[in-house]
Amino acid sequence: MTFIAEQIVKVFPGVRALDRATLRLEPGTIHALLGENGAGKSTLIKVVTGVYQPDGGRLLSTAEDGSLTELSFGGPLDAQRAGIGVVHQERNLVPAFSVAENIALQAVPKRRGFVDQEAMRGLARRCLDRLDVHLDVDRPVSSLSVAQMQLVEIAKALAVDSKVLLLDEPTASLTGDEAEALYTVVGALRDQGHSVVLVTHKLEEVFAVADTMTVLRDGRSVAEAQPLAEHTRDDVVTLMVGRAHADLQLDSRSVDTTTAPALELENVSTAQGHHNISLHVRRGEILGLYGLVGAGRSELARAVLGLDAITGGTVRISGEPVRISSVGQALQRHRLGYVTENRKEEGVFLDQTIARNVSVTVWRRLARLGLVRGNDERALVEQYREQLGMRISGPTQLAGQLSGGNQQKVSLAKWLAADCDILVIDEPTVGIDVRTKAAFHELIVGLADAGIAILLISSDLPEMITLADRIAVMSEYRIVGELDNDHRYERTSHAVIRMIHAEIAS
Repeated sequence: MTFIAEQIVKVFPGVRALDRATLRLEPGTIHALLGENGAGKSTLIKVVTGVYQPDGGRLLSTAEDGSLTELSFGGPLDAQRAGIGVVHQERNLVPAFSVAENIALQAVPKRRGFVDQEAMRGLARRCLDRLDVHLDVDRPVSSLSVAQMQLVEIAKALAVDSKVLLLDEPTASLTGDEAEALYTVVGALRDQGHSVVLVTHKLEEVFAVADTMTVLRDGRSVAEAQPLAEHTRDDVVTLMVGRAHADLQLDSRSVDTTTAPALELENVSTAQGHHNISLHVRRGEILGLYGLVGAGRSELARAVLGLDAITGGTVRISGEPVRISSVGQALQRHRLGYVTENRKEEGVFLDQTIARNVSVTVWRRLARLGLVRGNDERALVEQYREQLGMRISGPTQLAGQLSGGNQQKVSLAKWLAADCDILVIDEPTVGIDVRTKAAFHELIVGLADAGIAILLISSDLPEMITLADRIAVMSEYRIVGELDNDHRYERTSHAVIRMIHAEIAS
């Protein structure tokens, strides 16, 4: 079927999220929905899938005789019954349920009024086989890695025979091989006559797999269902940001190597499986920690922050051995902050205001007679609103109403407010548009120039080569190499990839 979201309007308090936006999807195509964070992409998806009711415009589909039928969705189940499936950017799985139970949740097979367990497992295996993913379908989802959870989300969408499938940042947590397997499935769905909508900030993926595109800017469609072959990458970026865009270019930065490292790990082992990890980062330096998904980078950071157990070795801060037991202790005693990759579950409180989120790290500083005044919290937000380019209606807006990129800015703002000496930044630009990504890059470099020691974790190799002064490469929970970064992509990327391949081959 052809599906049309026509002249859609959606208004939130103080924000016109969609302003007559149009999305037209033809059967047998992969359609890229593009735009900056806050441009309205996620809002449009939620209207199309029945999560939000539009304040204007209409939803249409073609009937078998070619006539248009107007659709009205009272909720996501109505959209699902109309043949529209979605994999959201943020995971929506039941942690206590098994892989099979999550995949079959929207299409539970029954026998004589009871759940048919064998049929459910068979459905889950078929969906995972289509992704060429091998998981124990009886395994609880809570035990899976982030990448595995994302694959279960995609398999869950495949369990429902959707004529339109919307994928919101589907490869954000996937390795190159996993992403390639996913897009093989996406291509097969297109060939079978499905409409597949791809929402991603990875333009290389867009140009590799998409046929047509719609670009949103400030809630409006500035390009509607245009053939992608007629546009270059620069054309698309200009449509997204409204002007020509240049990537950040850095020369090698000067770091004082005579001082004690701000953060040092010596032969550190963890309960997660790290063994003899040694690295250091000095004030004013950006140390990049690179590796494929599953290499153990985030797990190492969590152990340093006291979220997982360190079983051996020494952690030093400013030359002094420490043993940190919590993120609060890391901040209060050692001025060590942590911008997590998991912004939905760990980075922000979605049901709290932006003011409350930003001020949470400095309540002790703001408190007067044991109370924190709302005016002080709101003033703190305004301090970082312009610096980070937050697109918000005001400090009292709920964090859960923000786009993913703006939620990431809120997460970063609370650590900037804490005035940390050391900052661990984990996957800072996953799901973030090109202009916001450039702003984040400039901000991270500015923090280092101000003397903050930064441990940067990223799966985006171009980002790593743009920002890091040195790059430590991880594979299978071990450091397999380290190199100084001269910011020359071709030479440095080849060196990093050789380290990983040499480790895998051994």
